[in-house]
Amino acid sequence: MNKLIVLNIDFTSKAGDKNFIHPVIIQSEKENILIDCGNLGFLPLLEKEAKKYNFDFSQLTKIIITHHDHDHIGALYEIKEKYPHIQVASSLVEKPYIEGKKKSLRLEQAERIYSTLSEEEKVNAEYFHNMLKSIKHVPIDITIDENTKIDWCEELKIIATPGHMPGHISIYLEKFKTLITGDAMVAENGNLLLANPQFTLDMNEAINSIRKFLNYDIQQVVCYHGGIITGDVTSILKNLLK
Repeated sequence: MNKLIVLNIDFTSKAGDKNFIHPVIIQSEKENILIDCGNLGFLPLLEKEAKKYNFDFSQLTKIIITHHDHDHIGALYEIKEKYPHIQVASSLVEKPYIEGKKKSLRLEQAERIYSTLSEEEKVNAEYFHNMLKSIKHVPIDITIDENTKIDWCEELKIIATPGHMPGHISIYLEKFKTLITGDAMVAENGNLLLANPQFTLDMNEAINSIRKFLNYDIQQVVCYHGGIITGDVTSILKNLLK
């Protein structure tokens, strides 16, 4: 494994808030792998940010999707449309949601709480529902789970981290002693935190998933929401799990 690139994609939400996400590019001798790909329409942002690191998106060979939330798969269709050679990988559980064969669990969650919202909140909720429904789906080429041997990048370890979503996966890079959490954890103001309960379908399961991270020598954590955290990660995790 030669290089790890943490992208910093900044954008403004519909509400006018400044947001950031952190997809990751892993460059190895065999492959160039993107982990998660942002919202609908984000391909130009991804390409522009990657060029800052002298990386051209046409060099990508694979995309790993940690789970099927819209901000992780939204740009997948446009990436595949422009670069059809790229293979897409996900866990077996997440596969039917990414492919559109099962209804988005995020949409189901949003629809369940709709009747509890105020009329003003329902306007934004309907926008969110329609956005989720508008995502175009992509076939999964490769399924990867915790026990899958990754011969295309041997130092890449898949960790099953259900909770935020049932088939959520995180990725550990042994050479860099780096954990890529997807949404299994978040960072805020330089602090590593548990998954956001508001968007986590099973918080108890999510906490149990985080316990698995104690089995790895982690010196750096990359959260999709919040970016890079370094330091005594083991102690941070133990304190969070008390």
